[in-house]
Amino acid sequence: MIERVEPRFEPEKGDEPSQDDDFRVTRDDRPAPAPIEQRSRTLARAKSVRAKGGGWSLFGSSAGRGDSPPRRGGGSGSGGGKGRRPKRRRSMLYRLVYWSFVLCMWGLLGAGGVVAWYAAHLPPIQNLEVPSRPPNVQIVSADGTVIANRGDMGGAAVSIKDLPNYVPQAFVAIEDRRFYSHFGIDPQGLARAAYVYLTTHHLTQGGSTLTQQLAKNIFLTQEKSLQRKVQEAILAVWLERKFTKDQILEMYINRVYFGAGAYGIEAAAQRYFHKPAKNLNVMEAATLAGLMKAPSSLAPNKNPKGARDRAVLVLDAMVDTKVISPQQEKDALANPVKVSKFASESSGNYPADWIVSQLDDLTGPLDSDVVVETTIDSKLQTTAEQSLRQALDKSGAKLRVSQGALVAMDPDGAVRAMVGGRSYADSQFNRVISAYRQPGSTFKPFVYLSALENGATPDTVRDDAPVSLAGWSPADFSKEYRGPVTLTTALALSLNTVAVRLCAEVGPKTVVDVAHRLGIVSNLEPNPSIALGTSEVTPLEITSAYATFANGGHLVIPYVVKRIRTVKGKVLFQRPPPVNAIVIDPDKVGMMNSMMSQTLTIGTARKSALPGWQAAGKSGTSQNYRDAWFIGFTSHMVTSVWVGNDDGTSTKRITGGALPAEIWNSFMRVAHKGIAPTPLPGRPWVHQEPPEDQVIAAQPQIDGAPDDQPVVMEPVTTAEAPRSTGRPIADWLSRVLGR
Repeated sequence: MIERVEPRFEPEKGDEPSQDDDFRVTRDDRPAPAPIEQRSRTLARAKSVRAKGGGWSLFGSSAGRGDSPPRRGGGSGSGGGKGRRPKRRRSMLYRLVYWSFVLCMWGLLGAGGVVAWYAAHLPPIQNLEVPSRPPNVQIVSADGTVIANRGDMGGAAVSIKDLPNYVPQAFVAIEDRRFYSHFGIDPQGLARAAYVYLTTHHLTQGGSTLTQQLAKNIFLTQEKSLQRKVQEAILAVWLERKFTKDQILEMYINRVYFGAGAYGIEAAAQRYFHKPAKNLNVMEAATLAGLMKAPSSLAPNKNPKGARDRAVLVLDAMVDTKVISPQQEKDALANPVKVSKFASESSGNYPADWIVSQLDDLTGPLDSDVVVETTIDSKLQTTAEQSLRQALDKSGAKLRVSQGALVAMDPDGAVRAMVGGRSYADSQFNRVISAYRQPGSTFKPFVYLSALENGATPDTVRDDAPVSLAGWSPADFSKEYRGPVTLTTALALSLNTVAVRLCAEVGPKTVVDVAHRLGIVSNLEPNPSIALGTSEVTPLEITSAYATFANGGHLVIPYVVKRIRTVKGKVLFQRPPPVNAIVIDPDKVGMMNSMMSQTLTIGTARKSALPGWQAAGKSGTSQNYRDAWFIGFTSHMVTSVWVGNDDGTSTKRITGGALPAEIWNSFMRVAHKGIAPTPLPGRPWVHQEPPEDQVIAAQPQIDGAPDDQPVVMEPVTTAEAPRSTGRPIADWLSRVLGR
């Protein structure tokens, strides 16, 4: 046990006095002990502080009460003596600054952590590449007019150097005035957006720069989240370091969405104003720049007032940024934009869709913008659309017909116009290439050609009289028969009985083979009713078969694409010269053209003759008036017209020589305007009196012909019905016709 040694304050006996007597301490120098009552209070207070968890001492605890220990030598009173130091209090401003600084530091650390976290979920910056813009397919007519654009963007990319300065600067003025001074992020814009949100509780200003918007469009989704905003900012800074301001602005205007499926300034200019972006005026540029706020709801074709109001704000911003002068703004406001017919309604989309379906076979996969040069005549395309629509608008309802199609081509097969329906906006189904319909009597020329190739001539006589083939008894619509007639007359008047007799003579398979040889590719059933066009074909294929008569007997493969090139001029596809295979003997071509020309002079379409031109053709009507056709041609052009209903319901007795022939004539008059007439190819047939033994009145029988063949007839209007020869119809014909 260690013995406690108390200090000594007095010298022991025998010690020598120290030389430093002034520093000796005696018992009298000790302070007097505090009264017992005061010591009791001090101990109690110390115990209380310790019980509360604070430190304690004989002088109290600063942690527990905020008091500081008394100075040595000071008073011992509890009220604070003269020796106690005054308490220093911090001001409210000091505390606010201090804690604001602390919170800012923690906020910066937290933000840095968030940025680091989201940045870690991006691909490595050194590996980032701006993805290539999806290739655009620009389809132009023979004269260079843009018919349509196809591809994800809806329009080609344009260089900012090819645009008037006010076009790109309109976007800068309204979307990002400090575009040329910030580094991808605009702190001032962000602060303004935050202030507006805090004061109004509405996010009316996004604070995103053009660079941030571009980053979002290129790399990110449209998701509204903190992660997307942080990554957008990071990518914006990266874009600013990698590209110049003009490059960023060019990428922006070529990729941003303008509504109505248009991505990029060129697509928008074509879609809304039907002009290239380089030809935009100030008001049009302001209108397009205004669409950035709400592309769909501000589209000028849907919301003209909203689009104009927004364009006025853009013009004001352009004046503020000195892009245009106040006078230019005044001029722009005095000339409102004229929105063209919405591009998706144009009938030019029908051939455009057909072209796009061929691209893979012609060029393979595309990796850049291309221009497809076509055979389409833009003026004739418009004429075809108007001719068809106006006729259907005028007579469609009363005649119970809702649809139509028209295709026109050069005799070599170059398609000049294609209208696949009444309205592309209502129906994108292209009836020219995809609708399989019964051609009716427009199929008869193949029957007559088969007969000519088997020894007949245009003057050969056959009997127009009742005929029965194994229980099938087709009849003429007039309910009267003309007796012996020449093949020329029979074809011009579309006599069913003569066509059936000729088909029976040469055989249905021969007729089918002839049709296939001329270009019909659909499956044709070799039965007796093929003479009256009961097997379905498309308008395109039967028109190309008729073109064989118009070009002197050469096989026709219809086409619409002449050349495909990149925007830089590299040729990817060039149409090769036609094969020019001869499929009809030239003499037979002359005979057929002589016979079919009578259709427009004495026959079922005599009201559709073209003044000054030798034209030929054939009308056709299918069973129960479901389809009505007219296909006609000159040495310059071949055109076919079909009308009917998609669901196959019957029309109100429409015939090919009526409404379709009227549409055909309306279109062909425009197509031949200003062109010097030329005759049809082939040596014209000179009429000769046939010998008596060529009149065949017998009714040939076809073995194996089914007994339940439907009645197929060529109905004609009263005006078209041939005059009666005095031969009454037997009662059985009425029963067959169901009348």
